[in-house]
Amino acid sequence: MHMIQKKYIVLVLVVAVIVLLVVFKDMIPENASYQAVFLTNSQVYFGKMSTLNGQFSTLTDVYYLQVPPAADSKGDVPGGPQLIKLGSELHSPKDELVINRDHILFVQELRPESQVVQAIKNFKNPPAQN
Repeated sequence: MHMIQKKYIVLVLVVAVIVLLVVFKDMIPENASYQAVFLTNSQVYFGKMSTLNGQFSTLTDVYYLQVPPAADSKGDVPGGPQLIKLGSELHSPKDELVINRDHILFVQELRPESQVVQAIKNFKNPPAQN
């Protein structure tokens, strides 16, 4: 092979790799930590966000808070909000949300010591019962 042909082959391979990285970069998770995603409908979801394409994001390992009613007929207030795993509902949805970015108000990165992250860890690995 001539030296010029080798240079063209190397150049084509480099360009191909760059094109593949640009095309598939949105499929690689941006971050492995948990985020809180605040939506325009006042819902807040917790999970791991990655980008599908320019208009949509996906949230996996999804949780949300369920707030009990303020009080029952006797005036007793039940416990505080409960962390619910997406997929445990009656209709058994897949544990993934594809969210239109126009409906995302903002996203917050959660620290590992966050009460929500700790509750997720406890949900995944419940403490041993004595």
